[in-house]
Amino acid sequence: MMKKLLVLTGIITITAAFISCGGGQGNDPGQTYMPDMAYSRAYETYGYNALPEEHDLEGRGAYYNGTQVPGTMARGDKYSFAIPSGDSGYLLSKSYTSPLASMTVTPAQKKEAERLYQVNCAICHGTKLDGNGPLWKDGEGPYPAKPQVLNGDYAKALSDGQMYHVITYGKGQMGSYASQLFSEQRWWIIDYIRSNQGGAAGSDTAATTGTATDSTGGAK
Repeated sequence: MMKKLLVLTGIITITAAFISCGGGQGNDPGQTYMPDMAYSRAYETYGYNALPEEHDLEGRGAYYNGTQVPGTMARGDKYSFAIPSGDSGYLLSKSYTSPLASMTVTPAQKKEAERLYQVNCAICHGTKLDGNGPLWKDGEGPYPAKPQVLNGDYAKALSDGQMYHVITYGKGQMGSYASQLFSEQRWWIIDYIRSNQGGAAGSDTAATTGTATDSTGGAK
């Protein structure tokens, strides 16, 4: 009899424990001892920050564009300098020169630059810098206008500083890549583009289905 009573008591205790932890619908974890440590309030770059209500950045007048705060530099970042955003900054950037011009880019850096270009740029501008990436695909892709050709006369005439400005802030249909690439990596990519502009040049003529924009981003 005692043994049966102990078994029954155990069953009741376990059942009560599950009910108390699971809530009425079995989905309530109960109270959190230190919620500010259990739940992160960090804002994710590609996350949906509008829910819950207290994470609504735009509703609180805060806007995030992925660029660094003026006058600051990301930890571990190098070769960064202040270029104003907007059209005035784009014009000013024409006089900026790449810091890589005064130093040797190592083979390892060149290889990494190629990888970074293929990951971040080739989907629009093509693996051959001809603007024929998967998103254009000879006009059969989802983009209505051909992205900018990077081995044509227009891109060759751009200064390194202008390219850097476009990668940093975006231009036309191309968005900013400041949150994806350190400033040093942006210069590496520009060096990679320059070193591959001597090949077969692509046509700068916009496709009949749309017009390429006046930036290295093109219809990105």
